[in-house]
Amino acid sequence: MAIQFGKWVLLENVSESLDPALEPILLQQKIKSGSSFVIKLGDKSVPYNDSFKFFLTTTLPNPHYSPETQVKISLLNFAITQFGLEEQMLNQLVKLEFPELQAQKDQIVESNAKNAKITYELENKILHALSAAEEIMDLLKDDNLIDILDDSKKVSAEIAEQSKISAVAEKQIDETRESFRTVAFRSSILFFCITDLDNIDPMYQYSLQWFQRLFAAGVKNSTPDSDVEKRIKSLNDYFTLSLYQNVCRSLFEAHKLLFSFLLCTKILFGDKAIDMGEWRFFLAGPSGQIDPKPNPTDWLDDLEWQQIYEQLYCLEKLESFKGIESYFIEFHKKFKKIYDVTEAQNEKMPGEWEDRLNSF
Repeated sequence: MAIQFGKWVLLENVSESLDPALEPILLQQKIKSGSSFVIKLGDKSVPYNDSFKFFLTTTLPNPHYSPETQVKISLLNFAITQFGLEEQMLNQLVKLEFPELQAQKDQIVESNAKNAKITYELENKILHALSAAEEIMDLLKDDNLIDILDDSKKVSAEIAEQSKISAVAEKQIDETRESFRTVAFRSSILFFCITDLDNIDPMYQYSLQWFQRLFAAGVKNSTPDSDVEKRIKSLNDYFTLSLYQNVCRSLFEAHKLLFSFLLCTKILFGDKAIDMGEWRFFLAGPSGQIDPKPNPTDWLDDLEWQQIYEQLYCLEKLESFKGIESYFIEFHKKFKKIYDVTEAQNEKMPGEWEDRLNSF
């Protein structure tokens, strides 16, 4: 019916494979029949109306369609980006924190659009009057054109004056908005952190609407403060903890520690507090075949020493670990205590390394 009468059709929740019955529509297999076209659907020939449109949507976060499918359709990705979400969260924060400022901002945008429309109409009026006059003498005698020019001069002056006032007000509003961008940036980081959880278990799905409602509750319930820096800290701390507690309710116990680690590292990456070289080493470990130096210890066998030396050799290349190789070889007995205990993570690092290295 939609094909015949030129209606639009929306097919929701498609998967990564499409029904073969849609093939004639996707390939637009129209057949000329007299002065119009028909399309064959199954055993029926349906008159084809050019106004017909067919849309398909999927809720899959990162679908992979085969090249055969992609040549049949126009694929549009509406997935939100981190910067786009940051802007959304900043707008939401300003609306909740400074409703009068947001209302003023909206009014300025509306006023600028209205002034642009008036200017465009005046220009058209002038151009129309100029094109209607046949000669220069007609222009000089045309009272209507002189009136139009006079009116446009007055209106342009008023618009210019309004624009100056608006520009000053807009600058002040934008400065206030920008001072809270760190909160919007933190919230966008946290959202993409929870969307990564579906890699662990497909059950872990969180909507943007739920996230925004939780953020709004955080803005309302966090401790107010007239000092901007203290208010930003209060917002970030409250919302981070609120998100952690709400998400943990939906996680299996085995995944809670992993989520804590993801949350922590995402925040540290946002603060540029993690070195990418260290992060790569953490994920991949040492690379390449390395010939170890002679084993200086009496408590590591040759295989253990080779494995430890590979780690030391690669760590030595990282700025924070400069000197670790020679220190270990010279003072290896200080590390034996860590080697012997069952909860090695609770032991202090020997020498300067306890103060020199951070928790990561």
